Parts: sequence; C-alpha cells; structure tokens
Amino acid sequence: MNDPFIGKTLKPMLIGETGKAFDDENYIYELKLDGIRCLAYLGDGVTELINKRDLRVSRIYPELSQIHKQVKGRCVLDGEVFVMKDGKPYFAEVQRRALMSDPFKISIAAQALPVSFTAFDILYKDGEELTSLPLMKRKEILLETVKENERLSISRFIEKEGVTLYQLTEAQGLEGIVAKRKDSRYYCDKRIKDWIKIKNLMDDDFVICGYIIKEQENRNVTSIILGAYNREGQLIPQGHVTMGLSNDEFRIISKHKTIPHSPFDTADENAVYIEPTLVCTVKYMERTSKGGLRQPIYKGLRYDKAARECVYSG
Repeated sequence: MNDPFIGKTLKPMLIGETGKAFDDENYIYELKLDGIRCLAYLGDGVTELINKRDLRVSRIYPELSQIHKQVKGRCVLDGEVFVMKDGKPYFAEVQRRALMSDPFKISIAAQALPVSFTAFDILYKDGEELTSLPLMKRKEILLETVKENERLSISRFIEKEGVTLYQLTEAQGLEGIVAKRKDSRYYCDKRIKDWIKIKNLMDDDFVICGYIIKEQENRNVTSIILGAYNREGQLIPQGHVTMGLSNDEFRIISKHKTIPHSPFDTADENAVYIEPTLVCTVKYMERTSKGGLRQPIYKGLRYDKAARECVYSG
C-alpha cells in the first residue's frame, strides 16, 4: 500500500450543499474563513502546503515553514491559509500573495501581514489514514496532534446552535459558517452534502472569458466578462463585473492568451475574449430572477480552482 504522506496523494473533500442557518444536535458549526484551502503535510522536518489544484504553495508563505514543529508525528491537516486585518480575515492579501513570485517581495509581505494556517480536519497520522473515521473522532485526534501557536491553530466549533453562530457572523460582517454532520466520513476529492455552506456574504467563482474597455467620464473602465459551466458542461454567460478590479489583476488578465471568437453562443463586438481558464471570485447582493448578479464586486483571482469547477445550476 502506498503511503499517501510520501506520495502527497490526498485530495480535499468539497462542500456539497449551500443552505440557510439551522439548529441540529447532529451537526457542529464552524466559522467559514475567507482564505485559501490547503492540505498541510507536516513531518520529517518539513512543512509542505498543497492547494486544491494540487499546486505546491509553501514558497509563497515562508512564515508557515516551521509549523511542522507544532505537531506530534507525521500528519496531514486540512485547513485554510488566511490573513487577519482589523480583526477580520482579509482575502485580498492572501490573493495578492498568491500572485507573487519574487522571494524578496514575498518576504516583505510576510513581515507586513503574515498568514496563519487554521486546521479543521486531520486526514492522516503516523502511517494511518483517518478518512474513514467519523468527524468527531477526527476532531479528537486533531486536538491531540496540534500544539497551537500564532501561525498554526485549530478551528473552533459549537454544537447544535447554528443559528446563533450565523447571527454573530452577520453582526461582525464575516463570511458565514459551515455545518458538518458529526458522524460524517471524509471523502477525498468528492463534493459531499454532509458539509453545508451557510453564507451571509454571497459570492461565487466564475470563469473569466474576456473583457471590455469602455470610455466613461474621460477615463477607461474595464468590465470583466464572466462565465460558468452548466450541468451539460457548456460554458454559459454570467454577466459582467466592473467594481473592485485592480490594475495589477487586470494586467494579468489582459496578458492571458486571447481567442478569436466568443466562448458563448453570443458575442459582443467590443469584447476581447480570452482562453477560459482563469477563475475569479465575485461578491454580489443576490441573483436576479434571470440569474444575473445584482451589484457585483470583483474580489480576486483564484489559482486554487480549475475553470471546470465553476458550475451554475440555476
């Protein structure tokens, strides 16, 4: 049997449901952090962070290079890399770091706004894969394994009272919560309904399909063309977003490979279409009756998610 720690073969389980806040004694409830999901392979004197796209990202987060010293034995933790600013997770900084390649700039960023890793699950320990154990048993093992410090922590949870925790996130302007069945197993690389995302700030991930540069009040305004895949695997339009796009991120988008035609059935003669492989996150108030986005705000590029994972079933 191959050791998944050595081969780095484990894949994160994905949230399979979105819903409203509820109370249930069969569930625990955790804060949904606004960060980057990673598996942390810790042990043998090394910290190795691998994101959802199976990319090794440890070099981007040098301040996490020693968190293997905070665990007993060899283990694989599932969790999020995040930055705190003004008492709240700050997604923009984590995304900005993901775009960096220069070691000096990374070092400066790590000193100015260091990231932390919060673990909410454990998949492996000392030669034993733990994914078939129920969640609450895995939580016990996680607690026994990790010694917390400012760079590595364990996600706190409450039982039964999901509505109360959700209301607290609303009051604090946080992203929301995740409900998890206490007896749920961990299914690597699968989207499972035992984990339920409950958000008060609506956002989704979209495929960037192109852009339009418009003249508005003596300045150029860039509108990003969004898409998502339907159940049949067809790329369908999801509207545009203008607000929130930074010059740095547009430079990346504008340098992406262009294509000669629209990826949709319709086209805009003013658009520049690009190869639909970039993914971004967009916040919005709600979906319109026709499926459009109300008051969308561009949040940032995502390098931990493939374009084919952006699915809209509405």
